[in-house]
Amino acid sequence: MLQIPARGLRSLRKRKIPLRTCVGCGEQKPKRELVRIVRTPEGHVEIDPTGKKSGRGTYLCPKRSCLEKARKGKKIERSLKHEISPDVLDKLAEQLPADVDDE
Repeated sequence: MLQIPARGLRSLRKRKIPLRTCVGCGEQKPKRELVRIVRTPEGHVEIDPTGKKSGRGTYLCPKRSCLEKARKGKKIERSLKHEISPDVLDKLAEQLPADVDDE
C-alpha cells in the first residue's frame, strides 16, 4: 500500500486564487490582476499597490476605460461609500496605464 505523507497531499492540491470584481466592467478576475482603490480611515482616496492598506477598498481593471465606466456611473463612490472629487479621479487616471485602444 502506497502511503503519501500529509505534506505531500498539500502540494498536490491547487491553491485557491482569490477573485475580485472590477467595478468598471463587472468582470471577475484574480485579485493580483486588478488595482485596489482604498478609502483610508482618514477619508483619503488612493491607489493601494500592495492591497494591504487598511480601509474600505474597491477593485478596478488596470485600464482607463474601466475607470471611465466607473466614473460615469459613480460606481467607485458607491462602493467606497464616500464622495470623491474630480481631482482625485484625475490623479487616479494618471496613475493607470493608458489603454492600447486609446493610443
